[in-house]
Amino acid sequence: MNIQWYPGHMTKTRRQIEADLKLVDIVVEIIDARIPSSSRNPDIDAICAGKPRLIVLNRADQADPAQNKAWGAFFRSQGHSVLETDARSGRGINQFSAVVQGVLKEQIARWKEKGQVGRPVRAMVVGVPNVGKSTFINKVAKKKSAKAGDRPGVTRGKQWVHVDQGLDLLDTPGILWPRFEDETTGMNLAFTGAVKDEIMDVETLGCHFMALLGERYPQALVDGYKLPEVPARESEENDIAYGYRILQACAAKRGMRISGGELDTERMARVLLDEYRGSKLGRFTLEVP
Repeated sequence: MNIQWYPGHMTKTRRQIEADLKLVDIVVEIIDARIPSSSRNPDIDAICAGKPRLIVLNRADQADPAQNKAWGAFFRSQGHSVLETDARSGRGINQFSAVVQGVLKEQIARWKEKGQVGRPVRAMVVGVPNVGKSTFINKVAKKKSAKAGDRPGVTRGKQWVHVDQGLDLLDTPGILWPRFEDETTGMNLAFTGAVKDEIMDVETLGCHFMALLGERYPQALVDGYKLPEVPARESEENDIAYGYRILQACAAKRGMRISGGELDTERMARVLLDEYRGSKLGRFTLEVP
């Protein structure tokens, strides 16, 4: 699988983030709690080294609760602060300002000693496209100031968002990295919609995702698609072959057929991805720390 996905504006975005770091006190990194590793840009650690970091596990309500705790503990062990949120419903958002102030309490105390009373905290918000960054900012600011969309790459250019007297946010365009370190990262980003569906065959993607769910969350498929059971993987069977058999079983249950009676596995793959992204199948975390 070779995904070409590093458009020219990404290089510009990286340079912009590096230049704007001197303007901010803390970096807020939004990641997708369903794929905490795959939805982090490894470049951010290098670009933002030396700045206090708050990791926001967004879409926590769509992820496995036990894994949310495990990932929170993992990031704290790396010296980062962590906040679980669900930007769409607003859960956890009210704690954001207090958490930021807590991370920077020593810095804020130094400002007061210098007579800089009332100086707002300036936070840069970073993240790969489609992790819910703009929705998060809008919820924090209680207004629609950042452009939000369910398509990757909606945010363009630099945007300052005034939250209140104590907090200003610098929104940045989503930044991807030049290449995948491994195929799993690309798959996970594609499953959750962080990269455009058009860059990869949806049926192939659906096969890979069905194989993953068949191995790790078979009961979700039984419940969601009314299967008597999930077919067992045969020895030597790869993800595509195994996932395709499950796609066929689910398509048959849903009555998805094309002319001639053939099962419409491509449509089933689209439905699978839509229902997963819409949280209709359950709460899954696709990676462990």
